[in-house]
Amino acid sequence: MAAGRPKEFIEEEALDKAIEVFCVKGYEASSTEDLLHAMKMGKGSLYHAFGSKRALFDKTLDHYVDGYLVKFDEDLEKSDKPIAMIKKFFMDIAVDNIEKHKQGCFIGNSVAGLSGTDPEMAKRAAGKLKAIEEVFYIHIRRAQVNGVLKTKESARTLARHLITLWNGLNITRRMYPDAKTLRELIEFQLALLN
Repeated sequence: MAAGRPKEFIEEEALDKAIEVFCVKGYEASSTEDLLHAMKMGKGSLYHAFGSKRALFDKTLDHYVDGYLVKFDEDLEKSDKPIAMIKKFFMDIAVDNIEKHKQGCFIGNSVAGLSGTDPEMAKRAAGKLKAIEEVFYIHIRRAQVNGVLKTKESARTLARHLITLWNGLNITRRMYPDAKTLRELIEFQLALLN
């Protein structure tokens, strides 16, 4: 059982490196050589571990969203202030470093980049964004039922607003990569959550 642990750690590290390449270059422009160099793997190891570039990309989608999303959902579930946590999730974007601002969102970039070339994979990436939206919806609805959130807007509309905000911010942060401007925009957009 212990022998499996190091492989998982190495795989996670390799997936993180692949995400960096895909995020900066996009799926189509990311060559196998780019991925091999970033992941510090040989061609045989890459294909043995992941099968193909497309299979690797598919695995990065799961790795990028699912691990984080489960933790975020659990934290929101335990919190007595889930709306404050959601707001913090967005406000943290404002203080990301310049490199993060330039990259935008891996999933959003993937949806946009793959829509014309691989609609099936674009749909899969969009499904990951919908999973994030669903987490927002569940906790917004719970806050409304508990009387914590007073707005009369539907929880579904608010969750979709937040995913729209997420997507928009990941473009806007490339235009205005400074904390003050982003903070003002985010605060304005989050005013609906009251």
